[in-house]
Amino acid sequence: MINLLLAGVGGQGTVLAAKVLAKAAQAKGWQVRTAETIGMAQRGGSVTSHVRMGSCGEEVLAPLVTKGTADVVIAFEPGEAARALPFLALEGMLVSATRAIQPVTAALAGTPYSGSAVVEQLERSLEGSGVLFVPVDDQALVQAAGNRKALNMMLLAVAVAQNRIPISLDELKAAVEACVKPQFVAMNLAAIDLAAAR
Repeated sequence: MINLLLAGVGGQGTVLAAKVLAKAAQAKGWQVRTAETIGMAQRGGSVTSHVRMGSCGEEVLAPLVTKGTADVVIAFEPGEAARALPFLALEGMLVSATRAIQPVTAALAGTPYSGSAVVEQLERSLEGSGVLFVPVDDQALVQAAGNRKALNMMLLAVAVAQNRIPISLDELKAAVEACVKPQFVAMNLAAIDLAAAR
């Protein structure tokens, strides 16, 4: 059983990323369950997507990843990485974008927070824990790809390239072709190649 948690804010594509992972798992003949907790996503609020894959042929009965059981957490924003940390299993993997997206409350209060400070704090707290922490310079990736909308697929590619999710990049690409609108497929496939090569 592989448990994955995707955490981001509204508009970052976490729900589509979960759908792509689920499609890749289904294509391998695995049973898979997904769920989303969306909340105030349309206003930039937290979005969490749960993906549970029966990677050894087992039946997946429940869709939600419980605290301490996520083999992989993919965070599209560093504050959301910190928020999702309690879900991560010992010896799990955390892949996190490093650019902060300021919540409305911080913008209104005039007290922005620093993504790099959160990433440094995550590195310190995870040191010696057995967790593989993969910070991703998402600003550089987006600049290279030329489109922020492909960030979700780039983070999936980085996670898959770490060999902690038993899905290949080719299987990920096939799932993208099945799930993404045709006019955006080429952009996302190119973004996956770009991210996996870094």
